[in-house]
Amino acid sequence: MLIKDIMTEPVSIDKSERITRALDIMEKHDLRRLLVTNDGNLAGTITMRQIARVLGTRQRVGMPASSLHVASATSDTIIKVDPDMKVEDAVFLLQKTSVLVVMEGEEILGWVRPKDMLKAIRMTGMAADAMRTPLTANSSDRLVHVRRVMLDQDVGRFPVMEGGKLVGMISERDVAKSLRAFRDLVQGGQQDPRIKNLLVSDVMSRGVKSLWVDTPLEEARKKMLEEDLGGMPVLNQKNELVGMLTRRCFFDYLVKSR
Repeated sequence: MLIKDIMTEPVSIDKSERITRALDIMEKHDLRRLLVTNDGNLAGTITMRQIARVLGTRQRVGMPASSLHVASATSDTIIKVDPDMKVEDAVFLLQKTSVLVVMEGEEILGWVRPKDMLKAIRMTGMAADAMRTPLTANSSDRLVHVRRVMLDQDVGRFPVMEGGKLVGMISERDVAKSLRAFRDLVQGGQQDPRIKNLLVSDVMSRGVKSLWVDTPLEEARKKMLEEDLGGMPVLNQKNELVGMLTRRCFFDYLVKSR
C-alpha cells in the first residue's frame, strides 16, 4: 500500500489569520492540526499543542486570543513525502512528527495524519506490549503546570487521578480551548494572577474510556478509531492505571517489531 492510497484532503489556514480562526476551523472539522500557508505556498503547521504553548506564555499575558496571529504558533518543521512512498516506510516518519505532507513538486496533494495511518495498519499483540508508562495529572493540579509538562514531555493527553483513582482525561485541546476562553473573557491586567487559579478539574473530560492490559492491539486500534480518541489509559485486573496507549505507541511498536 502506498501513501497516496491513504492520504486525505488537508485543511489549511493562512499565517496572517488569527489563532481564534484556527481553533474555530479545527473545531469545525474535528482536527488537532492545520497546514499553514503563505500566499498559497506551504509555510508549516499549527497544532493544538503549539496554540496551547502560545496562549500560555507570560510574554503575551493581557492579549486576547483574537489578537494573536497564526504565524506566532506556526512550526516550519515539515516532513514532505512522495505519494508513491510505501506506507510501512511512512510509519517510521510518523514517529517524529504529527503529520506528513504529500507533495509532488510544489503542489500539495494531501496529508497523512496519525488517524489516517491507524486506519491503514493492522496489529498483533496485546495492549501491554505497546503501552507506555503513563504520565498523570491530579484533578487539583494547576492548569498552567499541566500545560508546561505537556510541552516539556511532548505529551498530548494525561489521565487524571483523584484519590488514586482514574477520574478523567485532560488533553492539549482542553488546555488550548480553556486558555482561549480565559483570555477572551478576563481583562488583561487580571489575567496573570487569575490564570494560576485554573485547575485541571475545571477543564478535564470525565467518563474516560479505558482498555485492559490484555486487550488485543487490533481491538484497541478499532476502538480508538470508532471513538475518535488519540489515546486511552490501560488498566490491570485490579482496575489500576498501568499504562497509556496512544496512536504513536502503535507506530513505535510496529517499527520495533520489524
